[in-house]
Amino acid sequence: MKDRFTTEIYWLSPTDKVHQTPTMECSHSISGYNVILWYKQSNYRELVLLGYLYGKTGYPEAGFDIEGDGNAGGTSTLTINQLTPNSSAVYYCAASLHSASDLPLCSTKTSSLVYCRLITPVLTSHCI
Repeated sequence: MKDRFTTEIYWLSPTDKVHQTPTMECSHSISGYNVILWYKQSNYRELVLLGYLYGKTGYPEAGFDIEGDGNAGGTSTLTINQLTPNSSAVYYCAASLHSASDLPLCSTKTSSLVYCRLITPVLTSHCI
């Protein structure tokens, strides 16, 4: 069986109200990978890290919640705490392997996230 990475299609319509809290889900089946990262891309610019799920612990940036299970077979949920016009973007999730042997003596928030294997936009329904 091939590794699978599954996302859902989410559309925010013009009738969606500012201050709503939309959620997106992402899962993978890559054995040994235990991190799901969430990114946002506005207007075809660089990807911005919104946070990540390491195992069952979320590390979101301000304005977002991340919950679930980052291990193979688990599902991660990204919640936008307050919908604004700036929320309009393509949202991506990625599966990653955390390896403590690759950590420097002095680490930053993203230095422990290594071997990013697969990234897919949430606007696609399925990727094999």
